[in-house]
Amino acid sequence: MVFYTHLVNKIYMENITKKYISYNNRKNYLTNNYLKNIFINNKIKKHNNNYIEKEKIKLSSNLTEEQKNAVVIDEDNTLVISSAGCGKTFTIVSKIDYLINEKNINEKEILCISFTNKSVEDLKQKIKYNVDIFTFHKLSIEILKDYNFQINICEGDYLEFIVNEVLYNYNLNNRLIIDFINYFILFEKEETKVFKKKNKMLLLIFYLYKIYISEKESSNLLDFNDLIKKSNDYINKYGLKRYYKYIIIDEYQDISNDKYKLINSIKNVCNSHLFCVGDDYQSIYNFSGSDLDLILKFKKMFGYTKVLFLTKTFRCPYELTELSTRFILKNKKQIRKKVISERRIKKPVKIIYYDKNIIIKFKKIVLIFDKVLILIRNKNDIYLLKDKDIIINDNYIIFNNKRIEYMTVHKSKGLEEDNIIIINLENKINGFPSLIKRDKLLNLVYKEKNKMEEERRLFYVALTRSKNYVFLFVDKNNPSIFIKEILKESKNNIEVLDL
Repeated sequence: MVFYTHLVNKIYMENITKKYISYNNRKNYLTNNYLKNIFINNKIKKHNNNYIEKEKIKLSSNLTEEQKNAVVIDEDNTLVISSAGCGKTFTIVSKIDYLINEKNINEKEILCISFTNKSVEDLKQKIKYNVDIFTFHKLSIEILKDYNFQINICEGDYLEFIVNEVLYNYNLNNRLIIDFINYFILFEKEETKVFKKKNKMLLLIFYLYKIYISEKESSNLLDFNDLIKKSNDYINKYGLKRYYKYIIIDEYQDISNDKYKLINSIKNVCNSHLFCVGDDYQSIYNFSGSDLDLILKFKKMFGYTKVLFLTKTFRCPYELTELSTRFILKNKKQIRKKVISERRIKKPVKIIYYDKNIIIKFKKIVLIFDKVLILIRNKNDIYLLKDKDIIINDNYIIFNNKRIEYMTVHKSKGLEEDNIIIINLENKINGFPSLIKRDKLLNLVYKEKNKMEEERRLFYVALTRSKNYVFLFVDKNNPSIFIKEILKESKNNIEVLDL
């Protein structure tokens, strides 16, 4: 025991003034002696816990305990499972602030990635340091520029142009062919497995795919997928001409396989700490390549990982989080968590049934509430509100001199409003959920086989945009299957309005 005590004291002397002891460093202290391992592990855990509590004192009192843990804990790999309205952006900004001010990390040694130009600009406004903040495509461009690589990006939808040009005189389903090739590329399927069947349509698609690849190469063009793959190839072949000690990724639930490979290459070259924040409940971009398994199997992909949770929402009332969480967990492949809220609103979900014409009852609701956002599943859903008294513009409607914004649920992710209206909740092909059946051919290349699981996540996103009430407009003669379900499962949190 004297030897153990001496060894642990040595660990304390080396680390008490330094930092949190991460998993890789913990391994260095352990030997094959089982009892010694237990003893040292317990001491290290105690050291880490003490360290975390001391460091948390330095942080803003505006952070929750969960957020403070995410900011201070410094493992090699950290996955923060967030919730709708949980303050994840504030957590990321605070993490970067802490790394620079308290851990003396150089601001150019931090890479922060998000998925859209809008979210990147939002982060740039909130982060007051000269940190590299990029989308994946912008990051890829910057990496290739470091090697003086000449970048020529395809203009518009080059694949669509090629397919339509080649098939100009043929009456074929061009959209299906384009989608098939896109998914084949996005989900990185193997040619020998996908095109092994003796099928005339598959042979035609393979021929068009090869034309597309050949045309790009002969014109020295790259599409957005090529940018990521090319930058990854350069890193693996030549290394990286920049050094990132920390990689921070927002909205990790939207990661695709090619983006995962790029991050993994950077991490391996730089021996970076990886800090990812994402909410699997809000993974709604499978059609553009995102793979839910990459967040669900994070530990398998990166090795030892500290998993943390942000479960407190600052947006939705408790009753709405209860209903929406119960709804989303009907999906088998979701991480179980209990979202909490300190706000209470009795029956925040309001169902308004209408008979054929939605307009009259819609007008009554929008006249009552000042701040309302209309969410639609499909772009054309907004024309259900077409009326002589309602002007429909690109992203808003005007009624009674009141301007009301509308958008698709996909575009609403990350946004919030006091009250939400969701329309077209009918049990039909173009309703919500969408009942459009995916062509069997696409199942050869599409990642998620159960289309309804993503529809369920999409409805969850719609519900959780609201700070207060959600108004669901439902055709009483043909209600959506989602409406039937929530009435059965969460009727205590729902009120049917008789307008």
